[in-house]
Amino acid sequence: MRQQPYRNHDPVFAATPQICSRAPWRVDDVETLPGHRLRVRFIDGTEGVVEMAGLIGSPRAGLFAALADADVFDQAFVHYGAVAWPDDLDLAPHAIHRAIKASEEGVCVLN
Repeated sequence: MRQQPYRNHDPVFAATPQICSRAPWRVDDVETLPGHRLRVRFIDGTEGVVEMAGLIGSPRAGLFAALADADVFDQAFVHYGAVAWPDDLDLAPHAIHRAIKASEEGVCVLN
């Protein structure tokens, strides 16, 4: 017999409202664009583009080097308010939010 999820067994847990962050820098939506770029929208309405080609192609890319494969890059999704990829790869949402807001063009360039 399959075990039921914990939520079904604990009435306190079931009655707890869903936690919803109101931090303005939480990512609401992400779209991949050609050239290793992302279009992101934050919950405060800020929108912009994150250019990642410089970072991905650099010797300092580290784990982000895996995103050089366009098929992997295109798997970007929003996870707990951050842009993420499989294998626990993600971007710090507060840093890209700040860079986009500071840019007159609404662009964050990661090198």
